[in-house]
Amino acid sequence: MADADGAVRVRLDLGYDGTAFAGWARQPGLRTVQGTLEEALAHLWRCDVAVTVAGRTDAGVHARGQVAHADVPRTAWEASAASAVRRLAGLLPPDVRVHGAAPAPPGFDARFAATSRTYAYRVRDDLAGADPLERAWVLAHPRRLDLGLLGEGSRLLLGEHDFAAFCRRREGATTIRTLLRLDWARDEAGRAVATVQADAFCHSMVRSLVGALLPVGDGRRPPAWLGDVLRARARDSAVNVAPPHGLVLERVDYPADDALAARVAQARQVRTLPS
Repeated sequence: MADADGAVRVRLDLGYDGTAFAGWARQPGLRTVQGTLEEALAHLWRCDVAVTVAGRTDAGVHARGQVAHADVPRTAWEASAASAVRRLAGLLPPDVRVHGAAPAPPGFDARFAATSRTYAYRVRDDLAGADPLERAWVLAHPRRLDLGLLGEGSRLLLGEHDFAAFCRRREGATTIRTLLRLDWARDEAGRAVATVQADAFCHSMVRSLVGALLPVGDGRRPPAWLGDVLRARARDSAVNVAPPHGLVLERVDYPADDALAARVAQARQVRTLPS
């Protein structure tokens, strides 16, 4: 994608270990993914670079399938196109990797063109605790989880709702979201894994959903309690936000190229629920 002044919009596909980062967004005096990436890109392209991301992640949250874009002078892009990924591997620290860098199609916007984001949250509910080698990316939960109870509670949250009970409010931002998928399964190592997919997420939403589901899965709360919390549309002190290290952004999905502009226009509209 190129505009009239010769800039090229470059799509970046990346992953990172969030352990040592204060989240995605650049913050003065703190190590962030955005700050680290923009510094490497500025060195690569020899110009100031501003990166737009599909979904900002909190401190300690990881990503395997994050997507971002940057608008770059055409001459800078053409000089680096063939070697951008290899050179970025040398410029970035080992806890961030850009896996792909290519011109984006017309209408692409990493944030507003996305149709969904998919996260996974991994829990080790072994009474012995988490394996020491997985402690940086798996939550150790001290009680056994019943996947049947987790599924029953999760189904109550699917669909379009006001998720104010599971979000940290931001001035002027809506908390209406469409939760497309929320289910639990055991992986090959016996971990309980929540797969959470929505058109978009508000601040701390995934971790709040998981934090509310864990006491349902271990029998401390009935599944119906989650429906009551959702309908209240207010933060509930009984809903704990799950720790960040168990959460991974796995994938961001986009529509076909010819539908990108329409998706961007739709995503920019402020949503309300039917009265």
